[in-house]
Amino acid sequence: MEKPIVAPTHRLMASLPRLLPFPNKSWKNPPPIMSFQYLHSSSLTLSNHLSPSSIHQSNVHSKTVEALESSSELVHFPLLVNTNYIACTIPWRFPYDDMNITTHTELSWIILLQSVIPSYKKRAERDNSVPDAANKAENFAQRYGEILESLKKDPTCQGVPLDIILLCKLREQVLREVGFRDIFKKVKDEENEKAIFLFENVVHLNDTIEDEGERLESLVRGMFAGNVFDLGSAQLAEVFARDGMSFSATCQNLVPRPWVIDDLDTFKLKWTNKSWKKVIIFVDNSGADIILGILPFARELLRRGSQVVLAANDLPSINDVTYSELIEIISKLKDEEGFLMGVSTSNLSVANSGNDLPVIDLKRVSQEVAYLANDADLVILEGMGRGIETNLYAKFKCDSLNIGMVKHVEVAQFLGSRMYDCVIKYVEV
Repeated sequence: MEKPIVAPTHRLMASLPRLLPFPNKSWKNPPPIMSFQYLHSSSLTLSNHLSPSSIHQSNVHSKTVEALESSSELVHFPLLVNTNYIACTIPWRFPYDDMNITTHTELSWIILLQSVIPSYKKRAERDNSVPDAANKAENFAQRYGEILESLKKDPTCQGVPLDIILLCKLREQVLREVGFRDIFKKVKDEENEKAIFLFENVVHLNDTIEDEGERLESLVRGMFAGNVFDLGSAQLAEVFARDGMSFSATCQNLVPRPWVIDDLDTFKLKWTNKSWKKVIIFVDNSGADIILGILPFARELLRRGSQVVLAANDLPSINDVTYSELIEIISKLKDEEGFLMGVSTSNLSVANSGNDLPVIDLKRVSQEVAYLANDADLVILEGMGRGIETNLYAKFKCDSLNIGMVKHVEVAQFLGSRMYDCVIKYVEV
């Protein structure tokens, strides 16, 4: 039984507002107008090229981790169908909009980013690794707030199109400029330790489910439940700080099916009749998300014979897991023989995605990920940022799965969904 370390999440689900779905609307398609390997780079300044021979596999029994010097140049994701690819899912403006006047949608997202400044400031003030953190936190809040106010007045003031990628990039840039690297490190470490404690029990519960389709559904629900740990949402950040989250309660209290995009039955059918040679998963948050959601699912893929590549952020952003943190997490979960609860990790890789944001533009990924993805036949984009707010309509040369939970009112309004609704979009090629 799960140790009751945090408050039941059904209180959260019951207390926050829900939006009723718009009738007869499906957003599965875009709107008509629009060996266990440690693969990692040592810094932002890297070598000039990457060749297959430069990627080293580490022995799963070895304690030595081999570093990979890769190019700092970001490249297009090779499995992406580039025709008309736009990373951002939600159109913020249309051709008939006055380019000098902020649209209603742009304004709502600017206000959303403003709403999380206080929680960022509090985290930054408590960052003991940074001298004079309180003053620097105030500096961050003021500077980023001023940038957002200027965008309200002139959406062109940054010289590039205004979208969620830009707003997130500006926030991370200001944090680093004033002296912060990872203001969520303490909470990430704490939640990782809690989730590691629960990992064995979660895996065991899934393993006891004999029916393959039912076991997959349990794993999928676990990914949704884990994805609640998202401190980029102002409402969730507030509730998490006050009450914490419970993985088991969240699993039990997901919004009822059908979800706003619900291809679970189709995916279950393919799962029982099809196997994938190589799966690349763009992962999201630390804590329960990666440890109790993604890793049990990845372990099941390994058990079925797939190679699995976990692509994680290069640099910290909110509470997203970085590739170096993920390497450490898996090292703690493996046994001395390199097994993950009885399953070999020889076909599991961790790669630096080249990303430093909670969203991702697949025209800009690391050369490691691009090389490893060349022969993949399933791409998974997990989390609201990577799989819903961006890339929901991305087309790939292979099968793809977008999976995540709706945690922003603005996303719920666009999809016509309930808050904390679920998205599982499976496309077979």
